[in-house]
Amino acid sequence: MGKTIAVNAGSSSLKFQLFDMPSERVIAKGLVDRIGLAEGSFTISYGDGQHFKLEQPFKDHTVAINVLLKELTGLKIIESFDEITGVGHRVVAGGEYFKDSVVIDDDVLAKIDELAEYAPLHNPANATGIRAFRKVLPNAKAVAVFDTSFHTTMPEENYLYSIPYEYYEKFGARRYGAHGTSHRYVSAKAADILGKPLSELKLVTLHLGAGASIAAVKNGESIDTSMGFTPLAGITMATRSGDIDPSLVTFLQQKLGITNPEAMIDILNKKSGLQGISGISSDMRDLENNEDHRAQLAIDIFVNRIIKYVGSYIAEMGGVDALVFTAGIGENDVNVRSRVANAFNYMGIKVDADKNNVRDKETVISTDDSTAKVLLVPTDEELMIARDVERLAK
Repeated sequence: MGKTIAVNAGSSSLKFQLFDMPSERVIAKGLVDRIGLAEGSFTISYGDGQHFKLEQPFKDHTVAINVLLKELTGLKIIESFDEITGVGHRVVAGGEYFKDSVVIDDDVLAKIDELAEYAPLHNPANATGIRAFRKVLPNAKAVAVFDTSFHTTMPEENYLYSIPYEYYEKFGARRYGAHGTSHRYVSAKAADILGKPLSELKLVTLHLGAGASIAAVKNGESIDTSMGFTPLAGITMATRSGDIDPSLVTFLQQKLGITNPEAMIDILNKKSGLQGISGISSDMRDLENNEDHRAQLAIDIFVNRIIKYVGSYIAEMGGVDALVFTAGIGENDVNVRSRVANAFNYMGIKVDADKNNVRDKETVISTDDSTAKVLLVPTDEELMIARDVERLAK
């Protein structure tokens, strides 16, 4: 018996959940936000609906972690740091080194540093979080859970780009995907709901949030996914462009007088997607409540790109047993779920309007006579991380 903390360190934030294991009961969860900026905040929920908030600057992740641990004891959530026996860290890029979660040692940490060029906004922050927790909790079992590891089962024809093969050999230029922890969690949950072994199912899992990706999960393995070398590729997202002709990038650089390629990548990552098309907001809720043509166009493009990927994955797997919606938009947007699923009415896939009128709840939303189930499964990446800590600790 012990407690495990699941940590998701972003470039300027730190999300966490503290679990009692192996019961998987959530003891506390919270967020340290705006790390490194003049005004930061720390929020935590615990106990029987209790909340605590602290507003102050957080110089770096080490300061944030120290404040987090201080408040865990200060609020009597734990009596001693010794109660925390496991720390699970979400790490974005695992490259080809890590095909599964792994206990962190010096060699693993060095590889996470090395892979920073594959995820420059995330891996350095992930590594900083690991080092800070190791310093404060040296006796806790530390585990890295990689966004990319679930997708390492993709066949070569899906992860390789049609560029000179030596670029893959020399530089690791290939599709890695992301959101693997979420796709892994919801596909297993889907199997439970369907009452069938995951090893016998063909699933399309749709992680639709500000960052969004789709995966083809066949017989329990990811065989294809929409994100690519980085999380910029794939479908239209909140501020990311998704797939784009590379020649358009150089064309726009010339037209805009941009000489630094990173500036162009910044536009594609932070100023495109729903935000760029609508010119109004990157939030789907704002767009759905706005009758402006560009707002509706952004939604139409978002849905259109999803349908294209889902259709291609159904064809690739030779059929589908279930479509599985998850993440912020997938769990809460009735309209998007309906439009995507109903695009496959010609295959006999049908959504029940009454069943679909639900948010953030694990349920079946397809009609009884639908040829494939349509599921809503709230994701829980932090629980998946905690389970991996428990598994590897044994």
